[in-house]
Amino acid sequence: MNLSRRTLLASAAATPLLTGTGVALGTGEAAASPARLRTALDYALAKLGAVAPGIISFPEITRAEKWTYVADGGWVGGFWPGTLWLAHLDSGDARFRALAEAANDRLAPRRLDPRDHDLGFLFSPSWVTAYRLTGDAKWRDGAVEAANTLTKRWNAAGRFIRAWGAIGTPGNAGRVIIDTMMNLDLLAFATEQTGDSRFLDIAIAHARTTRTHFLRADGSTPHVFDFDPDTGAPVGQNTVQGYSPTSCWARGQAWGIYGFTTMYRRTGLNEFRDTARKMADFALDALTPDHVPVWDYRSPLGANDVKDSSAGAIMACGLLDLAKATGTDRYRDRALRILDGLVATCLTTRSTRAEAVLARGTRNRPAEDGVEVSLPYGDYYLFEAILRVLKPAQVAKAIGL
Repeated sequence: MNLSRRTLLASAAATPLLTGTGVALGTGEAAASPARLRTALDYALAKLGAVAPGIISFPEITRAEKWTYVADGGWVGGFWPGTLWLAHLDSGDARFRALAEAANDRLAPRRLDPRDHDLGFLFSPSWVTAYRLTGDAKWRDGAVEAANTLTKRWNAAGRFIRAWGAIGTPGNAGRVIIDTMMNLDLLAFATEQTGDSRFLDIAIAHARTTRTHFLRADGSTPHVFDFDPDTGAPVGQNTVQGYSPTSCWARGQAWGIYGFTTMYRRTGLNEFRDTARKMADFALDALTPDHVPVWDYRSPLGANDVKDSSAGAIMACGLLDLAKATGTDRYRDRALRILDGLVATCLTTRSTRAEAVLARGTRNRPAEDGVEVSLPYGDYYLFEAILRVLKPAQVAKAIGL
């Protein structure tokens, strides 16, 4: 029988994996215990300690289980130093701090480059975290510069931050994506540090635009919403990463849960808390029994489609934050089940080749680019989520909880 690569991947994603003791997983019945999470984090630290000294660029995606790189950081460059900072926070190992500082320095040119919206992804896990952990004003000042660069992408007519395309060019000029919710905290940090409300005002306005046009009645969201860039008039929902304009890309939904919860914490505006809750409730209802998200919650293959472990790690962080923000234990319980699923079925522990920690990531399913791979943001948010459980006070200092 001639099976396509897509069919084989879907079948693999539907098959429960086994632990080292041969116990079938995927039922979601166990809650992630501190001991189990500690074991996973120790594995991650060991893997990072072995791989990181040889890395002098920015990991982007694995090919045949080995990192490939993007020299200027692309949109993912902040996650590598961010992971190193969290490793240093957990272990106290000075080698991780030295490697994190060197990686931060390599990002420096990007703080003044307004080519896309990803300055929060680049500088929040790296330079903002570095400032919070070290107090070195170099990192604070650079992060504020990055925030100022991000404001150059503000479209006042539509009240949104343009996601893609060089400023002044027509391509994608009215395109907004759900991912940008995660870039807004850099603006909140800049207002906190400078007292200039302009940064947070833009973040609030963009979040409100996203809430108005992305949030559907059932709590799902599209990846993209387009506007007329000249008038700001809404054009309609769209997608690049999702299955269709009317589907719900799992990583985008996770970005929104985390991003709206963060905006609630920064502003106290209940509309953002309520949006995060609605998005979380949709995603939790859509999870498969193993609690690892499929790449799109409305894929025609349903539970049999490939997973995106990075969406699970991001959502676990957002749910842990949302549980604290709302006083709702259910969100914490479900976050722990997601972590359980990730630790049980997605770690690279059975591979001697793997350079990353978290497998079963999906970068761009529609383009068949990066399916069943490791991704630097998957590793980063797995570190963050586990530390939120094991060392909440320490990670709170690092990421400004």
